[in-house]
Amino acid sequence: MRRRAFGAWATAVSLAGGTARGARAAALPRIAWISGATRDPMSPFLEGLQTGLQDLGRLDGRDYLIETHWGDDSRERLDPLVADMLRTRPDLIVTQGPIVYNVQRSKTAIPVLFAFSGDPVEARLVDTFARPGGNLSGISMMALELVGKRMEALAEAVPDAKQMAVITNPGHAGEQGELAASQVAAAKFGVNVEYLPFRDESGFESALSAALRARCQAIMVFPDAGMMRRSERFAAFAIQNRMPAASGWAEFARRGNLLSYGPNLRQVYRRLAFFVDRVLRGAQPSTLPVEMPTVIEHVINLRSARAMGISVPRTALVRADALIE
Repeated sequence: MRRRAFGAWATAVSLAGGTARGARAAALPRIAWISGATRDPMSPFLEGLQTGLQDLGRLDGRDYLIETHWGDDSRERLDPLVADMLRTRPDLIVTQGPIVYNVQRSKTAIPVLFAFSGDPVEARLVDTFARPGGNLSGISMMALELVGKRMEALAEAVPDAKQMAVITNPGHAGEQGELAASQVAAAKFGVNVEYLPFRDESGFESALSAALRARCQAIMVFPDAGMMRRSERFAAFAIQNRMPAASGWAEFARRGNLLSYGPNLRQVYRRLAFFVDRVLRGAQPSTLPVEMPTVIEHVINLRSARAMGISVPRTALVRADALIE
């Protein structure tokens, strides 16, 4: 009888402990991470966000809970994905990539923080950088001053390239500003720009064919999620036609292209943790000015350079933050 009584008591204590743990978990602020990309539990961007929160003294499972939602690169899934996410009623939403548009269209009042590749003012995500005005804020990765630096990096690595294809997505917010900055920078180096925008898969193939017809000697690709999905195809085309390509995100170089110059995306999300922390402390996104990236990286892929018969000058190599051998 005593054993049975002890067992009943132990079970009651265990259940009470589980209930308490469940109550504590339920009381933690819940952050919805939503991305249209392929499901990636090891995502460097998600890891960057969590590292940034840890820097601020916040640990997942102790101070907050992150719930992840992935679109697996399916446009048809994005609106249903957002609807499913909103049904969980998170306290805060962090978006990766262009799915921020789908979240905005849902008209949710939940605070939304973004890392956005384009101009958030032109995209109508915020009113101004200084005063976002609504329930969205975050970091814009489009810094026009980087355009000139990127053009300079490509001109330094391939000094003989005087005819350059500039391949863009014309629907990307801020694209015309980026084009204008590219044309100004190209003129400084005596480079002629062949503007080749495209919107869909057939347009992508047409843009590459047009670059060949224009006898381009290099390619500048404006960075966005769609361009990065095509990184390996750009690389294959570049190597086959000895037409080196550059863009703004390191992944472009790591996937076989000649170089990249632009924001360190992991560090962008690490900085986004500051916004998360402020919102969890009671701030509204409308009061948090949109920031620009501060950590820049320059990557050169020497393996691809050799495949294209390019000898990158030493002056260019010493400026790089990373060399891919």
